[in-house]
Amino acid sequence: MNVIWHPRAEKEKDKIADYIRWRFGYNRMEIFMQEVDETVQIIRLSPNAGFIDSLFAHRARTYRSVIINGLSKMVYYVKGDILHIAAFWDTRREPKDQARQTQ
Repeated sequence: MNVIWHPRAEKEKDKIADYIRWRFGYNRMEIFMQEVDETVQIIRLSPNAGFIDSLFAHRARTYRSVIINGLSKMVYYVKGDILHIAAFWDTRREPKDQARQTQ
């Protein structure tokens, strides 16, 4: 299964990684990035691993989400044999606002 990161999701992931590096150091940022990569690999193998996300229930696609490191949420959907990472955000932010910005 191929993976496509939507631009806003990738930008948000990078912003979180930059914040972690600034606040906690390079090693912790590397751990975070490894956690993200491992999560993506799990989803590639088992696309239904995430929970159906109720924030996106009104949309035609089925969006699923997973929590990474307790503070980051990755939202995705599968179309054919492509895993689309549609959103990535800090869970301490308002989820409804984040959902409105997701493709």
